[in-house]
Amino acid sequence: MIDPSRDVALVREVLAGDKESFAQLVEIHKNKIYGLLRGMGAGPQDAQDYTQEAFLKAYRKLAGFREESSFASWMYTIAVNVMRDAGRKKKADPADDDVLVKGQHHSETPEAAYLRKETGREMHKLLEQLPDKYRIVILLRYTNELSYEEIADIVGVDVDKVRNRLHRAKKSLRKKFKDEEGMKHEMLEACSDKRVPSFWK
Repeated sequence: MIDPSRDVALVREVLAGDKESFAQLVEIHKNKIYGLLRGMGAGPQDAQDYTQEAFLKAYRKLAGFREESSFASWMYTIAVNVMRDAGRKKKADPADDDVLVKGQHHSETPEAAYLRKETGREMHKLLEQLPDKYRIVILLRYTNELSYEEIADIVGVDVDKVRNRLHRAKKSLRKKFKDEEGMKHEMLEACSDKRVPSFWK
């Protein structure tokens, strides 16, 4: 669980001259940033490169970070801009299964693990079909657990528009999921609620 107050303390330490503290910030947030970029369509190598560039930009701009803001949402904004500034987006390879669906539990049977992975792949396939403006709000809300206000700051729209986009994105995903050829209801039944993002319910 990310502790915003810890982030602020680390930022202060970096600005006071302790450069090693920035390495801790990178360690805390790098996987979330990478996962967001993968979900937005970046291939593995591009996502890694964009993540590194985002942290370099953040380090250079750290004095401009406002403590009343979330460091995580500030980083997401930088990362999204880095990807947009790249001027291109390659079609993503199948993203890691744990970007939207959490890892296997010790008590999980091989059959349940297989169904969870298949469901995860299907989710990513459907996410790729969404327009960028819908995909990013879904990812920020459900994989990075940001508030509507934080998402609004990142994507540059008001909170009402964020809610509207989330509603439309969820509606579209549900329809795509139901219509997808070959998908079976048993796949969701076999996975516990904890392994299925709440927007599928």
